[in-house]
Amino acid sequence: MKTPVLMVVLLLASLTTSCSKDEDMTVPMNEADHHLLFVGNSLTYYNDLPGLVKEAAAAKGVVIETEMLAYANYAIVDHWADGIVQKSIASQKYDFVIIQQGPSSLQEGREMLIEGGKEYADLCLENNVALAYFMVWPSRSYYHTFDRVIANYTAAAEANQAILCPVGKAWKEHFDRTEDFSYYGPDQFHPSLKGSEVAAKVIVDALF
Repeated sequence: MKTPVLMVVLLLASLTTSCSKDEDMTVPMNEADHHLLFVGNSLTYYNDLPGLVKEAAAAKGVVIETEMLAYANYAIVDHWADGIVQKSIASQKYDFVIIQQGPSSLQEGREMLIEGGKEYADLCLENNVALAYFMVWPSRSYYHTFDRVIANYTAAAEANQAILCPVGKAWKEHFDRTEDFSYYGPDQFHPSLKGSEVAAKVIVDALF
């Protein structure tokens, strides 16, 4: 069940596009260079990742507007079952749809990413929208599964001819090189603000 607080967050995200800290960054949808729809769960809405992506894009001279569909513990198949995301894609408002679910290191998660992702890919193709996968990461307690997370998101993007935003890979390369785990927040799963900022930069570099 979606909590009232989260519903408020999502409503604000849809109305203001990304809850930007800088009011001057908000522009009418028809004046932006690109329009992005984020579809995911708490790994997307923590630290307002869409807003950070907007800021990172602006730093590269790209003006974007973002909207978000994100509920706690949702997989991409859950969003599809709700039926809202199909209407959003079919509206042809968006240039990119960025999808994300949990780490998906197991076979079941891999199948959701590939088979569930195909439904997104087909609908995006019909509506001239680019599909992208936001590769996430496992909790630190499941760090040993990291390579499978990377492999499964990579396989899903390749299978569905989608853009890969390899955030998890960038995180792991940093961890392995520095042993600095500050991208994780206090619960050692959700991102710290620093981790979300890194995620935003990786996403922007992959898209633009």
